[in-house]
Amino acid sequence: MKKTLTGLAAIGLLAGCQMPPQDTTGEDLALFDAAVASIGCDLVGESDYLPVELQTGMTREKLIEVAQYKVSTEEAVPLSNGGVRLVTGACAPVAVAPAAT
Repeated sequence: MKKTLTGLAAIGLLAGCQMPPQDTTGEDLALFDAAVASIGCDLVGESDYLPVELQTGMTREKLIEVAQYKVSTEEAVPLSNGGVRLVTGACAPVAVAPAAT
């Protein structure tokens, strides 16, 4: 019984881990972040995808997979227009200090 519970706990921990898309390296993820940051942090339409494709060498399908991975790891957030916004690194939201009174 104890082995079963330990095994189930290990499976639960693994299920919570997000894996990058297949055949995607850490370098690919860094290139994605830099390319998306260079276009203003939002990846929405054709005018966003084309420069990111050129900068990363990734296909549109791979960019979509990486964007979905970034959302699943909370490194990006979905936008109401169907796109995503990167929220880490150069794209991290800037905290606004309260105005002095």
